[in-house]
Amino acid sequence: MKKEDKSAIISQIAATLGKYPNFYLTDIATLNAAKTSSLRRECNKQDIKLVVVKNTLFEKALEQIEGDYSALKPALKGNTAVMFSNDANSPAKLIKTFAKGIDIPKLKAAYVQESFYVGSENLDLLVAIKSKNEVIADVIALLQSPAKNVIAALSSGGQTIHGVLKTLAER
Repeated sequence: MKKEDKSAIISQIAATLGKYPNFYLTDIATLNAAKTSSLRRECNKQDIKLVVVKNTLFEKALEQIEGDYSALKPALKGNTAVMFSNDANSPAKLIKTFAKGIDIPKLKAAYVQESFYVGSENLDLLVAIKSKNEVIADVIALLQSPAKNVIAALSSGGQTIHGVLKTLAER
């Protein structure tokens, strides 16, 4: 591969890294063509970008962007596919459901919410991380809860007071 081609690929990977706040390094080397196509379709459905990269080119792309990504260096061995996502836990959920029974794709490492997770033992932890939309929904539910309680108390209290007043008026 020519040096110009390599630098173009490095620039493209660096641009993709800048677009997505989360990425997962996975190993999909032993998947056959049908399973790989199926994985790519699932990634597209869930708005996850799957890219197979050369480790050295990916390493050079990491050097071009801001921050220290040296924690990922041990995971950049063997075949590597990168899953880019805006959601923190979507790729982890996809890896977990897709790998049932065949244990592939394997999680090598992840950069999620400005933290590093190296090793496949972190997959369950990454699945449990709430996405931005899930956190917003939880906050809204918590904010609505006291207001709903007050409204319910006032409306039921109004019926109770009305009943008491009616009973007193009849006496």
